[in-house]
Amino acid sequence: MDLRIFTEPQQGATYDTLLTVAKATEDLGFDAFFRSDHYLRMGSVDGLPGPTDAWITLAGLARETKRIRLGTLMTAGTFRLPGVLAIQVAQVDQMSGGRVELGLGAGWFEEEHKAYGIPFPKEKFARLEEQLAIVTGLWATETGKTFDFHGTFYDLTESPALPKPAQAKVPVLIGGHGAVRTPRLAAQYADEFNIPFASIEDTERQFGRVRAAAEEAGRGADALTYSNALVACVGKDDAEVARRAAVIGREVDELKANGLAGSPAEVVDKIGRYAAAGAQRIYLQILDLDDLDHLELISSQVQTQLT
Repeated sequence: MDLRIFTEPQQGATYDTLLTVAKATEDLGFDAFFRSDHYLRMGSVDGLPGPTDAWITLAGLARETKRIRLGTLMTAGTFRLPGVLAIQVAQVDQMSGGRVELGLGAGWFEEEHKAYGIPFPKEKFARLEEQLAIVTGLWATETGKTFDFHGTFYDLTESPALPKPAQAKVPVLIGGHGAVRTPRLAAQYADEFNIPFASIEDTERQFGRVRAAAEEAGRGADALTYSNALVACVGKDDAEVARRAAVIGREVDELKANGLAGSPAEVVDKIGRYAAAGAQRIYLQILDLDDLDHLELISSQVQTQLT
């Protein structure tokens, strides 16, 4: 079971804070550092000092880390033109020596689009499908040849399809709860399918849909990696769990029901139940980015029991 650290910087974080967490992620033996792609805070937090851009952040971290994978859960398709996104991700992959992964979603948070003047189209899912075709098509085009795409929303003519990523294949993540179109899109384009903040029962059901779609597409269900994203709140005792829950504005019982919360033993047990439902990788949503002791505890008392 891979454990990855997943951050939500729109809730309030500087680049220096993210760099500190990414370096701790690497030093403590976690597999990857991922971040959300949002420009507006959610909930009652103040969000200070303001948002950071996902791919600018990852470009910096690419030069400051050596081992961990780096990526997004999920880049909003509404934020970037697909040709530009292909260039950005390829460049960051080069900067990291081939450690980047692209999570790409349709975009959903209308308020942040209004706040920063970003168009919020109605046909987001159809656009996402074209975006995936373009980004992956550009990367797959042989050097020296050109790429053309003529869709409903995007039109590319004689693109040189450069630059190329350092990796022969940048892993693409697709996620969500959709019962029909999401599994079909994952089966066509994804190397990994991620379901965020889902129960064990919903996880098993959605993984089953994606596996069936992959078989129908002729890929085979095991061609994809299956993962969960879950909030983490771990403590060496009840008092520490309660303290960490209070800092992030959550109730312990709610966190235990909907995430990975409690003692290391409780969390290991619940991860085991997700594994039985088909999960191969867990993204631990860490909301208090100043609490590095939390990461150390998870590394020493949870991760060690899963390897």
